Amino acid sequence: MLMDDGTVRAPHGLEVKFLPFDGPVAVAENGLVEGYASLFGEPDQGGDTVARGAFDASLKRLAEAGRKVKFLWQHDPARPIGVWREVREDARGLRVAGRILVDVAQGSEALALMRAGAVDGLSIGYRTVRAEADARTGGRRLLEIDLWEVSLVTFPMLPTARAMLAAPTAAEIMELALAEALYEGAGHPR
Repeated sequence: MLMDDGTVRAPHGLEVKFLPFDGPVAVAENGLVEGYASLFGEPDQGGDTVARGAFDASLKRLAEAGRKVKFLWQHDPARPIGVWREVREDARGLRVAGRILVDVAQGSEALALMRAGAVDGLSIGYRTVRAEADARTGGRRLLEIDLWEVSLVTFPMLPTARAMLAAPTAAEIMELALAEALYEGAGHPR
């Protein structure tokens, strides 16, 4: 639902910001995804900007509680499609890296849609903790955000922040090979 200030609210009440992927979508059989879920200082289509450090307190609270930012499909809490293995701030924005779970029906569909170029955005689901008016953009400058989730979405709100399917690391290749060998060793065909 679009609010008067240009903010979008998902059905579960969280605010959301959308970002497209930045670069060619590479086919990754293992579903690895990486990129930026938010970029600092760049106004989105609602005029809001995110300040450097806005995610720090939230990420720290999640880590201390042993919880992680959720990886959802289109902001739907009933449709998790993967796991984020890394969510951190760097000089550019909120960097994310994770894996789409292809054993989950919606994850398999999401990966197919990414490969086809039909889905090309990331979006954050959050609650604003602290913000101030931004006279430059007419929106808000988000100073502290309680981050709940990062979703794969169809329609991005911030055109400059992007992500793409990622190549696996050597450790991930070994992990996949071991899992396949154990699966086949248990009598399951490939």
